[in-house]
Amino acid sequence: METDAEGQADRRGRVRVGTSGWRYPSWRGDFYPPGLPQRRELEHIGLTMSTAELNGSFYSLQRPGSYRRWRESVPTGFVFAVKGSRYITHMLRLRDARAALANFLASGVLALGPALGPILWQLPERQEFEPDLLAAFLAALPQTTGEALAIARNHDERLDGRAWLEIEEDRPLRHAIEPRSASFADPRFADLLRSHGVAMTVADTAGRWPLFEDITADFVYVRLHGSTELYHSGYTPEELQIWAGRATAWATGGDERDVYVYFDNDARGHAPHDAVALARLVGDGPVGGS
Repeated sequence: METDAEGQADRRGRVRVGTSGWRYPSWRGDFYPPGLPQRRELEHIGLTMSTAELNGSFYSLQRPGSYRRWRESVPTGFVFAVKGSRYITHMLRLRDARAALANFLASGVLALGPALGPILWQLPERQEFEPDLLAAFLAALPQTTGEALAIARNHDERLDGRAWLEIEEDRPLRHAIEPRSASFADPRFADLLRSHGVAMTVADTAGRWPLFEDITADFVYVRLHGSTELYHSGYTPEELQIWAGRATAWATGGDERDVYVYFDNDARGHAPHDAVALARLVGDGPVGGS
């Protein structure tokens, strides 16, 4: 840790940079070496990055065996962000989600152990800001793995025989919300997030959805979907420098916020290359270990 002229430590949180997902055909023979078996693609991610956003969990409940396999494919110290179930966010629209939340948490998320990072809840564009609804949802989110285990034990019969109901330690859990309606610019939303320690996602969407920049938690969650064309465009060296400066600013200073940045501009294969480039700028790199 560096010190300034007065001998004070330069306090800094950890900046991690990765991609949203890792299984994309266009990456094969490009980011992934030619001939690399598909089953080893996550292993390659673990050798080149410190984190990845696990997004299969958004589309369907995964199985404990999958989470265990993903954890075993990466080095110790690697972190997965996990995208929350769209059944909760897009179908139930956050209403009456107690059973669905229990099922999601029982499906194997906790099998990631120390590799479990923030849980991302992405809201649909049609989801308007409803203070009471959001307050109830935020209050239901577990703040620790112990609380998550207690909720998971209330899963319904669909998880009978396939639930993961173990934790290695009781430790804090982090949550982030990515709204896509301009109605969330309401200051009451940021206040609600702060009261629950939940991060407001900073999402660059080429202007498609609002860019929210309120810092509401002890960490910052960033999703870069493309600067000029949603999911398709890459980031120029100048744009990456800007994001590097922002990430560094969030991570330094008295708050020591951790920063998680995920590139989702995967349609033309830009995401992994942009992630590696930004990681280099902020001093992030593979975690090593075994």
